[in-house]
Amino acid sequence: MSINLSIKGVPDAWAQRLRERAAQHHRSLQGELMALLGAAVGDEATPMPVQSTRMPAVRSAGLAARPLSVAEAAQRARGRFGADPVASGRSTDILRALRDEADGR
Repeated sequence: MSINLSIKGVPDAWAQRLRERAAQHHRSLQGELMALLGAAVGDEATPMPVQSTRMPAVRSAGLAARPLSVAEAAQRARGRFGADPVASGRSTDILRALRDEADGR
Protein backbone atom coordinates (compact mmCIF):
# COMPACT_ATOMS: atom_id res chain seq x y z
CA MET A 1 0.00 0.00 0.00
CA SER A 2 1.28 3.49 -0.76
CA ILE A 3 0.52 6.89 0.73
CA ASN A 4 0.62 10.42 -0.62
CA LEU A 5 3.09 12.87 0.88
CA SER A 6 2.92 16.63 0.74
CA ILE A 7 5.75 19.04 1.51
CA LYS A 8 4.73 22.61 2.23
CA GLY A 9 6.86 25.72 2.25
CA VAL A 10 9.62 24.52 -0.10
CA PRO A 11 11.87 27.49 -0.89
CA ASP A 12 11.60 28.67 -4.49
CA ALA A 13 15.33 28.13 -5.07
CA TRP A 14 15.08 24.50 -3.96
CA ALA A 15 12.04 23.89 -6.13
CA GLN A 16 13.84 25.36 -9.14
CA ARG A 17 16.92 23.21 -8.53
CA LEU A 18 14.71 20.12 -8.22
CA ARG A 19 12.99 20.97 -11.52
CA GLU A 20 16.37 21.40 -13.22
CA ARG A 21 17.64 18.13 -11.76
CA ALA A 22 14.49 16.34 -12.95
CA ALA A 23 14.95 17.75 -16.45
CA GLN A 24 18.60 16.62 -16.51
CA HIS A 25 17.50 13.09 -15.63
CA HIS A 26 14.59 13.15 -18.10
CA ARG A 27 12.04 12.72 -15.34
CA SER A 28 9.04 14.56 -14.05
CA LEU A 29 9.39 16.40 -10.77
CA GLN A 30 7.38 13.58 -9.16
CA GLY A 31 9.76 10.98 -10.64
CA GLU A 32 12.82 12.87 -9.41
CA LEU A 33 11.39 13.18 -5.90
CA MET A 34 10.58 9.45 -5.86
CA ALA A 35 14.15 8.63 -6.93
CA LEU A 36 15.57 10.87 -4.21
CA LEU A 37 13.30 9.37 -1.55
CA GLY A 38 14.13 5.85 -2.73
CA ALA A 39 17.85 6.56 -2.47
CA ALA A 40 17.41 8.15 0.96
CA VAL A 41 15.67 5.08 2.39
CA GLY A 42 17.99 2.63 0.65
CA ASP A 43 15.50 1.21 -1.83
CA GLU A 44 17.68 -0.49 -4.43
CA ALA A 45 14.68 -0.88 -6.75
CA THR A 46 14.66 2.89 -7.30
CA PRO A 47 17.40 3.74 -9.79
CA MET A 48 19.43 6.86 -9.20
CA PRO A 49 21.03 8.38 -12.28
CA VAL A 50 24.64 7.69 -13.02
CA GLN A 51 26.55 10.74 -14.12
CA SER A 52 26.72 10.41 -17.86
CA THR A 53 30.02 10.69 -19.64
CA ARG A 54 28.13 11.21 -22.90
CA MET A 55 27.05 14.84 -22.48
CA PRO A 56 30.50 16.33 -23.25
CA ALA A 57 30.68 14.08 -26.32
CA VAL A 58 27.17 15.08 -27.35
CA ARG A 59 27.98 18.77 -26.98
CA SER A 60 31.31 18.49 -28.81
CA ALA A 61 29.57 16.61 -31.64
CA GLY A 62 27.32 19.62 -32.08
CA LEU A 63 24.19 17.83 -30.91
CA ALA A 64 21.64 20.01 -29.19
CA ALA A 65 21.22 19.84 -25.44
CA ARG A 66 17.57 20.77 -25.94
CA PRO A 67 15.00 18.38 -27.38
CA LEU A 68 14.80 18.44 -31.16
CA SER A 69 11.59 18.84 -33.09
CA VAL A 70 10.62 15.97 -35.37
CA ALA A 71 11.58 18.08 -38.38
CA GLU A 72 15.01 18.89 -36.91
CA ALA A 73 15.67 15.24 -36.05
CA ALA A 74 14.62 14.12 -39.54
CA GLN A 75 16.82 16.76 -41.17
CA ARG A 76 19.79 15.72 -39.04
CA ALA A 77 19.23 12.04 -39.86
CA ARG A 78 18.95 12.76 -43.60
CA GLY A 79 22.22 14.70 -43.42
CA ARG A 80 23.99 11.74 -41.84
CA PHE A 81 22.35 8.85 -43.66
CA GLY A 82 21.17 10.28 -46.97
CA ALA A 83 17.79 8.71 -47.63
CA ASP A 84 14.72 9.13 -45.49
CA PRO A 85 15.50 6.98 -42.43
CA VAL A 86 11.86 6.01 -41.95
CA ALA A 87 11.58 4.67 -45.48
CA SER A 88 14.75 2.58 -45.07
CA GLY A 89 13.17 0.58 -42.23
CA ARG A 90 16.49 0.47 -40.35
CA SER A 91 15.77 2.76 -37.43
CA THR A 92 17.70 0.58 -34.97
CA ASP A 93 20.81 0.88 -37.13
CA ILE A 94 20.40 4.66 -37.27
CA LEU A 95 19.91 4.93 -33.51
CA ARG A 96 22.94 2.73 -32.85
CA ALA A 97 25.07 4.83 -35.20
CA LEU A 98 23.97 8.06 -33.50
CA ARG A 99 24.69 6.56 -30.07
CA ASP A 100 28.10 5.32 -31.16
CA GLU A 101 28.91 8.71 -32.69
CA ALA A 102 27.98 10.47 -29.45
CA ASP A 103 30.08 7.98 -27.45
CA GLY A 104 33.04 8.54 -29.75
CA ARG A 105 33.16 4.93 -30.95
